[in-house]
Amino acid sequence: MATHGRSADKLLSFDEALERFEPVLGFEVHVELNTKTKMFSAAPNSFGREPNTDLAPVDLGLPGSLPVVNEQAVRYSISLGLALGCSIAPSSRFARKNYFYPDLGKNYQISQYDEPIAFEGSVDVELADGTIVTVPIERAHMEEDAGKLTHVGGSTGRIQGAEYSLVDYNRAGVPLVEIVTKPIYGSEHRAPEIAKAYVQTIRDIVLALGISDAKMERGNLRCDANVSLRPRGQEKLGTRTETKNVNSMRSVERAVRYEIQRQAAILAAGGTITQETRHWHEDTGTTSPGRPKSDADDYRYFPEPDLLPVVPSPALIDELRAALPEGPAARRRRLKAEWGFTDLEFQDAANNGILAEIEATIVAGATPAAARKWWTGEIARLANAQGREAADLVSPADVAAVQALVDAGTLNDKLARQVLEAVIAGEGTPQEIVDARGLAVVSDDGALIAAIDDALAAQPDVLEKIRDGKVQAAGAVIGAVMKAMRGQADAARVRELVLERAAR
Repeated sequence: MATHGRSADKLLSFDEALERFEPVLGFEVHVELNTKTKMFSAAPNSFGREPNTDLAPVDLGLPGSLPVVNEQAVRYSISLGLALGCSIAPSSRFARKNYFYPDLGKNYQISQYDEPIAFEGSVDVELADGTIVTVPIERAHMEEDAGKLTHVGGSTGRIQGAEYSLVDYNRAGVPLVEIVTKPIYGSEHRAPEIAKAYVQTIRDIVLALGISDAKMERGNLRCDANVSLRPRGQEKLGTRTETKNVNSMRSVERAVRYEIQRQAAILAAGGTITQETRHWHEDTGTTSPGRPKSDADDYRYFPEPDLLPVVPSPALIDELRAALPEGPAARRRRLKAEWGFTDLEFQDAANNGILAEIEATIVAGATPAAARKWWTGEIARLANAQGREAADLVSPADVAAVQALVDAGTLNDKLARQVLEAVIAGEGTPQEIVDARGLAVVSDDGALIAAIDDALAAQPDVLEKIRDGKVQAAGAVIGAVMKAMRGQADAARVRELVLERAAR
């Protein structure tokens, strides 16, 4: 059925698509660097500020303004290149990518073209069952981000049908590294899983390096997924599509699966694939056409005349290489051993992409078991219900703070879940929510005994049943007390007090 004006694509079943065609994948992952200032100006590099406040003349393309390269961004880019197993170019340079950018004031993007800072690498990606897939990296190059357009009016939030558009230049000039893979062959039926795992691995790497906040919902990390199909036995690659700016791990997986099924249906019916960009629609789990995909020639690249080549010294490269953190695979093995998780427990956390969040929660004071319980339990449930990534809902520090309140006896599990939901809803810190809502566990035995007496008066035979050895009869009283106390009682303490009364 049509949704938001998009007609439904015909799809081949995933299994049939893989019987007839071989998928070939490729990914372009954009990583926003968390430097203090922008790539070519001294304007602040921040998120969430009022539109058009983090600006310098060069960000707006004002006449006479000249770019100056951010040294920290270059260091971060080299570190990332090294972590991807790339060679670092002894000399690389910037180029102008000419294109109509309504959200880049100078109407071209400063990027790197034929002389990237890092090239020829590979990264090992671990799948859910422990299988290691090596993804070949073609290059990692530096560039600047564009601004952000908001299309007002219309039903889709896109430019089609909008009444007008607003531009926010705050993001214009934010430092980016674009990581481009070579074609990935042999993915077969695991193509969607490999797509998700690859982006997760890149996120793990940049977080370990400390060079990006890597929040997909903020656009700190964005993935363009290239998919093409070729008939079994054919050497020539099929025509690819590029699904743009997919903004969650789950969506990367779904978008690759959808494109395989969509393209397979077209090819099976004798049609041809259009080389184009496509938009991913989270609500319907579908892609729709964007624009015909430009080739490099269309951008009329030429060397950026206002910037000198980047020539890192061998000493700097050695320094950054020596400072590299452990790789994602080694880190996983270490964390599993340190945390004492079973294979199943660890894989569950890894598959949900929350190892970094669990680790940060432990650093903030929670036990490994408690951190895992929250992230793979209640937080995962809320994330699934909202169609969001667990890591986007709440900070590890707040999760650890909730657990600290449980450990201190201030909250029981039921109250802690309420506090966590309120934190996610933006009501404040865990302690502020406990104070505002009056959610702390009642620790006054006098208040508990009064509630127990009321419950026993309503069920006078319970004490005799307990004295006769039917200890489970206490459950009825405990339930009544917890209800009377609105869940704000320690069930274990209530049980102790009930049994004490029975023992008199």
